[in-house]
Amino acid sequence: MSNATVAVVGAGVVGVSIARGLAMAGADVTVFDRTGIGTGTSGRTFAWVNSHHKNPRPYHDLNVAGMAAHRELAVPDGGARWFFPTGNHEWADDDAGRERLAASTRELSERGYAVTRLTADQARRRLPDLLVPPGIDEIVCYPEEGYVLPGLLLARLWGEARDHGARLRCPDEVAGIDTAGSTATVRTAAGETWTGDRVVLAGGRWTGELTGLAGRPMAVRDPNEPGDVVCGFLGYTEPVPTRLNAVLTTPRINVRPDGGGRLVLQTLDLDHRADPLYAVERSGPVGQEMLHRLHRVLAGTDGAALSHIAVGQRAMPADGRTAAGFLDDRTYAVCTHSGITLSVLLGRIVAEEVLRDRRSPLLSGFEPDRLLDTTTAAFPDLPRAQYAGQQ
Repeated sequence: MSNATVAVVGAGVVGVSIARGLAMAGADVTVFDRTGIGTGTSGRTFAWVNSHHKNPRPYHDLNVAGMAAHRELAVPDGGARWFFPTGNHEWADDDAGRERLAASTRELSERGYAVTRLTADQARRRLPDLLVPPGIDEIVCYPEEGYVLPGLLLARLWGEARDHGARLRCPDEVAGIDTAGSTATVRTAAGETWTGDRVVLAGGRWTGELTGLAGRPMAVRDPNEPGDVVCGFLGYTEPVPTRLNAVLTTPRINVRPDGGGRLVLQTLDLDHRADPLYAVERSGPVGQEMLHRLHRVLAGTDGAALSHIAVGQRAMPADGRTAAGFLDDRTYAVCTHSGITLSVLLGRIVAEEVLRDRRSPLLSGFEPDRLLDTTTAAFPDLPRAQYAGQQ
């Protein structure tokens, strides 16, 4: 079915990666999006590539494979660099935190995940401007983790999809999906119709709405619910004269580079205040607290200023785990909280499933059936500490 005609609904990092995989395999691909490439969750993400706190074991293994897929795609090819596997550095500052960190690193080490323990001096030799708080004797480094610059990743994926013939219809909102007959039909809000062989729904946090249009609503957490685990602040700085080339995940603030000397800041314990309906003033309490915490972990940031604060809205299946698979013979849906980490991998293995009906062993157990025709109320609440910082 390599010459199949396929619609992909959603132009975030997962959708364009799937479009790339399909187009490179010979499919005729049309991508629908109502606002533009990367304008949803993919444009507001901490973009940390990792398999941290990702349980059960099959979910961990899936994310490890996702990390490897980034490394494979990032082999130098003369294009803009978008993936930075420069490691993640973490510490804990109280007894409860140290116990959690010890348990986590023990579990990861037993799984063969790369974990290195550093003294404060060793960490400062790697990150010269790192300010290690008094009393912190050990920093844990996860050397194979890293981050991406989402805009450059999107450019790479969509550019190669386009090179292989993929087309973008945008702004073009999908209003109906019919796969009951011998073909798949997509109807747009403008009254136009697309007809082909299969439809892939990759709408991120809107995936539940899209599967509802196909007659199989999927339980996805509400991205507009203030204070929910799916909502969180992201602070973006102006260029800052500090030396940081890796991810920091600390008890009070997470930081990563964002290119051009800029940083992205994440303060998970403040996220309960996040409301997508309201803009956050960069000079307000949240912004001031972000900068205060930044000053305490990185030298050279005393004069740092925020360009803006965004409320990121994460895609989140009701049980927190990736969902990927067929809803019926012609409709495939994918929704994941680990969109950045899994994007490159999903582009390859979802294309294989859609075109060849060949189930990837990596996706075994992640079928969407458990989320269909039910609501989020049927699932336990998700602990913020486990899910809010993942990507």
